[in-house]
Amino acid sequence: MAARALDATGAAELVHAATAAPSMHNAQPWHFRCHLGHRTVEIRADPERALPASDPDRRALHLGCGAATCNLRAAAAAAGWRTGTVLLPDPDDPLLLAVVRLTEPTPDADPDAALAGLEPQIARRHSSRWPFTDEPVPSEDLADLVEAARAEGADLVFPDAWHAASLLELVRDAELRDAETPERAEELARWTHPWPDTADEGVPGYAYGPRRRDGAAPVRDFAGGAGRAGHAGPPGRSSVAFEARPTIALLGTAHDRPADWLRAGQALERVLLAATRAGLVASLTSQALEWSDLRALVRDPLTDVGQVQMMLRVGYGPRGPTTPRRPMSEVLEIVGNPLL
Repeated sequence: MAARALDATGAAELVHAATAAPSMHNAQPWHFRCHLGHRTVEIRADPERALPASDPDRRALHLGCGAATCNLRAAAAAAGWRTGTVLLPDPDDPLLLAVVRLTEPTPDADPDAALAGLEPQIARRHSSRWPFTDEPVPSEDLADLVEAARAEGADLVFPDAWHAASLLELVRDAELRDAETPERAEELARWTHPWPDTADEGVPGYAYGPRRRDGAAPVRDFAGGAGRAGHAGPPGRSSVAFEARPTIALLGTAHDRPADWLRAGQALERVLLAATRAGLVASLTSQALEWSDLRALVRDPLTDVGQVQMMLRVGYGPRGPTTPRRPMSEVLEIVGNPLL
């Protein structure tokens, strides 16, 4: 099958898929530059969308841009392209995080079929801040998520009950610290929007989910953050019981450098797409990872997860709503003419 043409329309389709990726507080800290003649797409950091209080070293920014890179690769593979990705290609341009080069398939080299098979899940994947059921996730589905992470050079582990309980304590500690740190509360308020929602960025009120009345599920309460800054939460927001024994996963890499953060972001999105295909829903829990001393405690030395980059909660429950995305005119720059 011949690859779909990489013209302005094709570039917009790839970037539209890329921007469906998750990012911390839905800040969408990315910008894409497509060189049509070279058949390359640059993934660039947008420093105006960094979170200096919660993400001072920009690790979460790299995770979000890595997740967007995974989506772009999946969309390109589904469109018939082979892709090659170079991370941090220019030391003199620190905002250039990755370059994805598209090439025509050959009889000996097809597009990545496994990644292309995940492309239909991009539009279906949404974070769910709602209660999950107590139904256990089959071991074969958990194994598929482990393999999805491994395909991108990362590890995914599922902590035992003792370690999971300690992780939930660390999340609660982080939440208390966040509430007592004005800079973080103000930053959270910047990226949360009361009802009705009109912004094309951040977390809208309809995506907050219900308040947790009971249960142990680690879910960030965006309305709580907004309330501390004087915003109102969505009207009629209920308070319900969440699952008592959530299924927690830790995603990690061997090292902890910017390139590792980008790999972790790609692995994270691949795991989330694989989970969506399996009928699972997920939410991301990064509170304890946003404090350096707590992050060091998240890792279980008895596992081989390495440097923990993200904590996930997976299970069965309501799929989260679509959250807003910035218009294509703000995130995509097209350079040159299509290669004929």
